[in-house]
Amino acid sequence: MKRYLLGIDIGTSACKAAIFERDGTVAAAGAGEYPVYYPHPGWAEQNPENWWSSVCAAVKQAIRRGGIDPSEIAGIGIDGQSWSAVAVDQDGKSLCNTPIWMDTRAKDICDRINERLNGTGRDVIFDLAGNSLQPSYTTAKILWYQENRPEVFGQIHQILQSNSYIAFRLTGVFSQDVSQGYGLHCFDMHTGTWNLDMCGKLGIPSEFLPPIYPCDSVIGTVTEEAARQTGLAVGTPVVAGGLDAACGALGTGVLHDGETQEQGGQAGGMSICTDTYRADPRLILSYHVVPGKWLLQGGTTGGGGVMRWIEKEFAGYERLMSEQTGKSSLEQLNEIAEKIPAGSDGLVFLPYMSGERSPIWDVNAKGVFYGLDFAKTKGHMVRAAMEGVAFSLRHNLEVAEKAGAEAKVLRAMGGSANSLLWTQIKSDVTGKPIVVPSSDTATTLGAAILAGVGTGFYTDYEEAVALTVRETRRHEPNAGNQEIYQKNYDTYLALYENLKELMAKYVI
Repeated sequence: MKRYLLGIDIGTSACKAAIFERDGTVAAAGAGEYPVYYPHPGWAEQNPENWWSSVCAAVKQAIRRGGIDPSEIAGIGIDGQSWSAVAVDQDGKSLCNTPIWMDTRAKDICDRINERLNGTGRDVIFDLAGNSLQPSYTTAKILWYQENRPEVFGQIHQILQSNSYIAFRLTGVFSQDVSQGYGLHCFDMHTGTWNLDMCGKLGIPSEFLPPIYPCDSVIGTVTEEAARQTGLAVGTPVVAGGLDAACGALGTGVLHDGETQEQGGQAGGMSICTDTYRADPRLILSYHVVPGKWLLQGGTTGGGGVMRWIEKEFAGYERLMSEQTGKSSLEQLNEIAEKIPAGSDGLVFLPYMSGERSPIWDVNAKGVFYGLDFAKTKGHMVRAAMEGVAFSLRHNLEVAEKAGAEAKVLRAMGGSANSLLWTQIKSDVTGKPIVVPSSDTATTLGAAILAGVGTGFYTDYEEAVALTVRETRRHEPNAGNQEIYQKNYDTYLALYENLKELMAKYVI
């Protein structure tokens, strides 16, 4: 039996490649960064060619670092950020930069469609797709190409997602995994198939849509050209892969009804596993990568990206001190925030740094610090930012509970889960225990598990999770902080309600 599985994660700021042993131990890993381009307000796009070159570099790096024999890799799974619209021609060449999940350039198109449908029509879309029509989704981006880039639209052969684009580069096969189908409103969330009638109503050519595969289905094998560029062995099986949040959920052990992943990467949010179809227009519904399951999700644009922004813009001193202290700038920011009491002495932060997704769906929403005075310090601002992201998590969880999906324990993943302070804040704010598995590798592990099940490396998902997912620590909510956080949470909700008309009126 072969020894390894490879998981590849196409994130927002970088790709990660991790080679796993059967028990989930990381044998080797690599990474490659790439930029996000913001050419206009509301736009956020990436070059898929940058993804591919970074994947090649990261995989080569992992193989070299671990002294891995590529022929010992049993299978490859790929996860990716959601709601891309990678326009490719017949040869699979990307025709332009792709709008990514943060991109809201198609707001006017969605407003027009929703106004035209007005009620019954909107209900038909929601009843089929399980998601409201919003500019962040893939649907709106395809229609934007049609209206604004006809020279691109006319050359489109297929629309791919981030992971299916990399799968194509590895295998030469066009595909669409079932967990990423939720980005298109011609996807039937009840059956996991394309609805051609809805394609016609929305104006999306059905020939743009690749065949849908189960996430653990082997779609092809590594080609000679891909092997030359990545260092992988020719003929290595590649599965369809899945949504990054869904693979992250699998990699934290979320398999059963009510189990919940808490996401702390660039974006923040949660994914509640459910055995039954549960849709709410304020939230996001997708298929899980695990067959027969759905994920009811809440997603904020301001997750770990908030701390990256603070570090970039305000941590010059901490960066200078890193060599002297032996601590990263993020570790130092964490320490100064830890000295501030719960509630940040009344300072409240709205983490709407790129508009906001669920549950308010407002592309005009802006980040806000409220309660600044001369007594506030950098530490107050860092802690308030952490608390604001936790409030957005609570907001989504409360909406999900009203939709009938209650989370009892959160399983945290992503870079922010490495902060004991931030994880405890989230536990205190939500009132939920938080379990932390191996937070940095959860997403790539989930992708690798898909390859493991698809190739027979594991018997099933239960076996895979039992072998690979380990709890590293657990946080229980501190009841003593509940009253403080409740007051700030009420302020958090009231701030948006009082500012949303102003935000819409004075669009920056």
